[in-house]
Amino acid sequence: MIIVPKNIVTVDGKDRILKSHFVEIENGKIIRVSKNDEKYFKKFKNNVYRFENLTLIPGFVQTHIHLCQTMFRGLADDLELLDWLQLRIFPYENAHNKNSLLAAVRLGLNELLLSGTTTLLDMGTLRYQEVIFEELQNSGIRAIAGKCLIDKNDLFPAFKSDTKSELDEINQLAKTYHNTSNGKIKYGFAPRFVLSCSEKLLKESFDMKNNFPGSLYHTHSSENKNEISEVKRRHNKENIEYFDSIGVIDDHSVLAHCIHVNDKEINLLKKNDVRVSHCPSSNLKLGSGIADIPKYLKKGISVSLGADGAPCNNNLSVFNEMRLAALIQKPIHGSTAIDAKTVFKLATIEGAKALHLQHEIGSIEIGKKADLTLLDLNTNLHSISESAESIYSDIVYASSQDCVNSVMVEGEWKVLNKNSLLYDQQELNKSSKEELKKLLRRVQN
Repeated sequence: MIIVPKNIVTVDGKDRILKSHFVEIENGKIIRVSKNDEKYFKKFKNNVYRFENLTLIPGFVQTHIHLCQTMFRGLADDLELLDWLQLRIFPYENAHNKNSLLAAVRLGLNELLLSGTTTLLDMGTLRYQEVIFEELQNSGIRAIAGKCLIDKNDLFPAFKSDTKSELDEINQLAKTYHNTSNGKIKYGFAPRFVLSCSEKLLKESFDMKNNFPGSLYHTHSSENKNEISEVKRRHNKENIEYFDSIGVIDDHSVLAHCIHVNDKEINLLKKNDVRVSHCPSSNLKLGSGIADIPKYLKKGISVSLGADGAPCNNNLSVFNEMRLAALIQKPIHGSTAIDAKTVFKLATIEGAKALHLQHEIGSIEIGKKADLTLLDLNTNLHSISESAESIYSDIVYASSQDCVNSVMVEGEWKVLNKNSLLYDQQELNKSSKEELKKLLRRVQN
């Protein structure tokens, strides 16, 4: 297959932006990036895809998603974190059955792919995690995912399990799903957060990770001041200090949020090479605060982006996260705090690095997987200047998911000319509404 775009934003080691170049794909991998050659194209016949007004970029990588929550969009507004969990999210997740969970996952995957995301790190829910894995496999998206671990829950006691059952289940799930779908699907060990997990669950799930090379440890941390106060009351330490004291942070740990973090904890993040997933929309909507991302970047701490869940966002588009990641820092740290190019890399190669997938995805280079997104930057005459700097600016500040034209994962089209090749939008909407009505009745009963 040959793809001939207008521009290629490579995100390679030299950050090259190529004009009049094509990408050749074979067996799901990029095998050539070269100047356009019509004679060479002739041998490919119908496998030459010409997108002469579009910009080719690496598929976006999101490092904190809750697919199970997609149907709850608009049902948990204007609440702070602990109330949001207690009054809305835990009761809704607790009411999921297999059918409603499948509807939520499909709705989320459709939205992610249509907005250009090709890789995600997902935190599942307490029950029926196999439903999530099976739909991830069916979709062909690249994902690291895991059952959400909860063995303590003072906020909503009905939504928890016992420690042994949790550990037994994730061990079996990891054995079943880790490195499936030609390696596109990996297991991620996912304790919810400190307040919902015993020390034994946190430590033993972390240790279990080492039995599955390529897996990750994925949890929430330091998101909300009331959360921090309760962690301190229980453990006499702040969140990341507590994680460090029990030995559950390392270079395969991804911590979502990390807003309220003291200087000692910042040093612990750096020392342990922990990966921070920044979710600006969620942090603003829940009133949680603004993470000091410029400081993390200056210290060389890994930062990547995630939309979090639909009920605290309220959509899964990485374009919102990029724009906000740049803008919210400027009133605090000055207009030069984070530029568009830096933010774009957080959503591509830095996301790949956070997941230890940088040798496979995150840039357009020979030997990497063909996880690619095509953008129409001509929408609303965005790209008048057509300079390299303008392309990053257009993507981060002026674009939206409406600019996404086509998306592929490992050389397979998932979206082509704005049409999903996986899901029927009308059918998705219809089935999701039906399942949501049933779920809300279960919550009331």
